[in-house]
Amino acid sequence: MAGTGPRNRPSQRTATAAPPEAPGTGRTTTDGGPSGGLLLDSPQARFDLLLLAVAVAGISLSGPLVAATAAPALAIAFWRNAMATASLTPVVLLRGALRRELAALGRRRLLLSAAAGATLAAHFALWLPSLSMTSVASSVALVTTTPIWITVLLWLRGHRPDRRTWIGTGVAFAGVVLLTGVDLSVSARALAGDALALAGGLAAAVYMLIGNEVRRTTSTTSYTFVCYSVTAGLLLVLCLATGTDLAGYSTETWIKLLLLTATAQLLGHSLLNRVVRGLGPSVTSTAILLEAPGAALIAAVWLGQTPPWPAYPALGVILWGLALVIRAERPPRPVPPAPAAT
Repeated sequence: MAGTGPRNRPSQRTATAAPPEAPGTGRTTTDGGPSGGLLLDSPQARFDLLLLAVAVAGISLSGPLVAATAAPALAIAFWRNAMATASLTPVVLLRGALRRELAALGRRRLLLSAAAGATLAAHFALWLPSLSMTSVASSVALVTTTPIWITVLLWLRGHRPDRRTWIGTGVAFAGVVLLTGVDLSVSARALAGDALALAGGLAAAVYMLIGNEVRRTTSTTSYTFVCYSVTAGLLLVLCLATGTDLAGYSTETWIKLLLLTATAQLLGHSLLNRVVRGLGPSVTSTAILLEAPGAALIAAVWLGQTPPWPAYPALGVILWGLALVIRAERPPRPVPPAPAAT
């Protein structure tokens, strides 16, 4: 992504962008453009932003659906990943190209995909219990620190984000704080819940960065198949270890679990994994902050829960922060050469 100066600067997206495409395809080059930035005038970038909007809409359904589903939180997390894996299995089995790609993943890409699945499982296992230990406002605000963690982790890896990336991330997170009205309790149980939510945000950041790396050379379907399989397996072990009920639900609950899988998991997480290669982790993770006001608005329409008044200005603040991050990823316009002296 954007570096520290106008030219000859290290780019966060250098290690993540897609390989060069044939001329005229509208795809960016390996470094994202002449200066390693996000080319918003490219058809592929605009398409990725459209997919990102769909992904945000998908994950925004997660909160209202989970709230309306009569099943334990860990069981919901398991089933959404297990059902997603089951839906991808026929695609993998019937498409020879995917079978060959999976067979040729190699140890490194396979281990990275499995590591992404482990961190996604950790995200669910850390965050969901925090909702019953601290206030929902604190839990949501702390788990959405993902873009901040990503910027910090990239900085620790030697990348130097543009100052506007830091500012935009901070502005977008301030929008979430405005919406949730964070109230950190001083009780030991609430502080433990706050710590779990914060760790859940860190786990989500690691998950996105690993996926960003794997997606350089691996298709979305192959990557998510391995990732979701590992996530479901680890969550199953956790559910069995904690005695979480995995069955005995009503038909309505199973329908809601299927809907959650189709929207939040397949349209949400899978499309995020699809676009992170082109848009980069900072833009993608900052857009995820729109989940908070999105969920509030969906709950208002679907569940009749009137969103708090800060939801509307918070949406504007988050969009402002996202715009700053996107602008920080754009390469500087080339300076035309001075006319030759006559």
